[in-house]
This record gives sequence, C-alpha cells and structure tokens, in this order.
Amino acid sequence: MVYPIVKFGDPVLEREAETVTEFDTPELHKFLEDMFESMYAAKGVGLAAPQIGVSRKIAVIDVSNGENPEDKLVLINPKILKIDGKQEGEEGCLSIPGFREQVRRARSVTVRAQNAKGEEYEKKGEDLLARAFLHETDHLYGRLYITHISALKRDLMKRKIKKLQRAGDWR
Repeated sequence: MVYPIVKFGDPVLEREAETVTEFDTPELHKFLEDMFESMYAAKGVGLAAPQIGVSRKIAVIDVSNGENPEDKLVLINPKILKIDGKQEGEEGCLSIPGFREQVRRARSVTVRAQNAKGEEYEKKGEDLLARAFLHETDHLYGRLYITHISALKRDLMKRKIKKLQRAGDWR
C-alpha cells in the first residue's frame, strides 16, 4: 500500500516520534514493506514514518532507488553515534516538495538502530548515505532539513509555502 506523504505544516512532522517497543510482528513487517513502496512511489531515497503520518521511530533508506536489494535499510529507534567530516550538497524532502537547498552535513556517519526483529546493529555511511541517516533521523525527532539552512532562506521558503496553502496548491 502506498501511503500519501504528509506535507510541511502537519504537526506530526514537528514532534518527536514514539519509540518502537514491539518487533517481528506481521503488522510491522507489512508496515515496512508499505514504507519502501511509498518511498519508491515518491522517488525518494529515504522515508521516515512521520512523513506518512505515523509517529513512530521508523525510517527506511535505499540510496540505490531499488536497484540493489542489499542497499535497503530499516532503521528503528536509530541514534547517531559518530559524525565526521563535512559535505555540502543540495537536499530536498518529500514532505516539502518543490523546494531544495544547500545543506551542510557530516560526510561520514555511524548510526545504531534496530532491525525489524529488534536486533541492534551499527552501520557507517558516507556521502549520500550519511546525509540520509542524518535527514531521516532528524525526522524522527521533529526536525526538518530546513532547520539546517539560514533563517532568511527558511523564512522565504515558509512564506512561499503559505502562499501555496492559501491558493489551495499545497496538499
């Protein structure tokens, strides 16, 4: 099932998601399948549960866009353990469609998370994967990538979105 993506302005995007405590259930496995399907349908490389209106600390990432099954990652209750280096690149968000900005992030990131069975693991990512780890983990704590851009750019973006909302073009 493809879930609709929740857009900027929805309160679920601006609050910390709930910690997952039940693992290896048919419901969780189905939800993860649906998250990957929703992410691919939206042409994203990552998707956090709050982006589909579900306040749980779950994210899926696939920097290969479905090309390489080994690149599919499930992050449940993730925590960033280590960041290193710097990279700057254009970043967008499925919840803020039509907007992209230059964002400075760490070049290398180590994350600790749980898989669908509740098993803890650590994974190091560089470049795009590091960016995805940080971006999706931010979502689970109620932060959007626009918190990493200048106040001026963020204000301009919010004004444009308000204008789209008033015109009925922000759904």
